[in-house]
Amino acid sequence: MDKQTVSFLPITQNDPFSLVPLPQLSGDQQKYLLKGLQGAANTERAYRADLNHYTTWCQQQGVDALPATSAVLGEYVSALGPKRKWATIARRLSAVRKWHELLDLPSPVDDRWLKATLKGIQREHGTHAEQAPAFGANQLKGILRKLVTDSKGVPRFGPLRDKVVLLLGFTGAFRRSELVALNVEQLHFGEDGVVITYYGSKTNQMGQREEKALFYSPDAQICPVRTLQKWVALLERTNGPLLVRIRKGNELTEERLTDQSIGAIVKKHMGDRFSAHSMRASFVTTAKLNGADDSEIMQQTKHKTSAMIRRYTRLDSIKQHNAAKKLGW
Repeated sequence: MDKQTVSFLPITQNDPFSLVPLPQLSGDQQKYLLKGLQGAANTERAYRADLNHYTTWCQQQGVDALPATSAVLGEYVSALGPKRKWATIARRLSAVRKWHELLDLPSPVDDRWLKATLKGIQREHGTHAEQAPAFGANQLKGILRKLVTDSKGVPRFGPLRDKVVLLLGFTGAFRRSELVALNVEQLHFGEDGVVITYYGSKTNQMGQREEKALFYSPDAQICPVRTLQKWVALLERTNGPLLVRIRKGNELTEERLTDQSIGAIVKKHMGDRFSAHSMRASFVTTAKLNGADDSEIMQQTKHKTSAMIRRYTRLDSIKQHNAAKKLGW
């Protein structure tokens, strides 16, 4: 088949993926082919940024970026070793591998000397990844109760929207990408709470239907269901983005929040050391401390294995959840 140059990612200036040749296909097949190559949106952005970093480094060193050699990659990762986290180095090599696969070029990433170099970096600098810290349930409750969501009967859209974000992110164990993608029509209220239906997530890229349930709280100030009901009523529509921007002057818009907006809201109310991921980690940690088993937690987080639940549990204090308490000493 004849080929044309098409990027499987949105083309930006000097985008390495714009070099990827694809066969000339019918409109529908071309669309599905690109969709199949793309993967998760966040992974696309990371890979593009990683490849731009790699190609810029090669230009600065006066070496060819493509095809990569094990010697060039060895120098590259050695330069990264003292400065970058292991997860960043591993992801950048994955981006280089993906680039070569798409161009039908042999990848040097599996070279044994390169692997030995990577092992040396691991031993020298470690592989521990810093995880988003979890906040305590009581800490969150205190902040939620202090949020003033109306003034003299007039709704304050900003604080109320932020309250919805914090409650959904925590009680629903949502990722930030899942939160910003939610629409009003995905909420199904019932007598005992609300079921939120959505399609596709980081661990469900085939778009299968998933559901999460939130329940009424005896305390109306921190109740996720009542807060959602109040917010949806103020939106005055039955479809479209659930979490939206608020303009100055307390004006609602229909502009969907971004991933970055969720992180900014968490930092604003919980503190700079916390991130959007802290809400999900806090759900897992709080549920574990309150006696929930892994299968119950996985029902909400949609993790596939108990190993991931253990990874997400932030029992930071050595005094928490410690068998030494049960020695009867």
